[in-house]
Amino acid sequence: MPDPSIRTARPEDDEALTLVDVATWSHLHAVMPEPQPPYRPFFSERHAVEDTLVAEWDGRVVGYVRIGFPTSLDCNAHVRQIQGLAVADEARGRGVGRALIRAAVAEAGRCGARRITLRVLGHNTPARKLYESEGFVVEGVLPEEFLLGGEYVDDVFMGRPL
Repeated sequence: MPDPSIRTARPEDDEALTLVDVATWSHLHAVMPEPQPPYRPFFSERHAVEDTLVAEWDGRVVGYVRIGFPTSLDCNAHVRQIQGLAVADEARGRGVGRALIRAAVAEAGRCGARRITLRVLGHNTPARKLYESEGFVVEGVLPEEFLLGGEYVDDVFMGRPL
């Protein structure tokens, strides 16, 4: 597989990104209930089009990363946060997630951020290893923060400087 193409999302990506979200939903990474039809639009007031980077492969949307502010406080405006990452099953294990993370880090730096953070579920070992390989370190753990599928799961806070 050639390297994925990473670009800023466009409004017309809404349906394709919604389908990626629905197809990849799992308690491995999601704290929200499993999506049911009719599906909500991907873009919203909280997650604008310009806050999303899209991975394309062969002209198809195969993944995304959302980048936002961790809070609405001015004193925290120097930090960006990864607020969602998904890669379609057919593109997993092919460097798409890594390319999206690198693009998110680069975009945060272009926006003048000094740090980038994220939250990941403690049992999501593949994601944690990927983030660690890209320079993120564990900065805190909220033990048993979520009850998912009958199991208590830690919420792991990770970050890195830019």
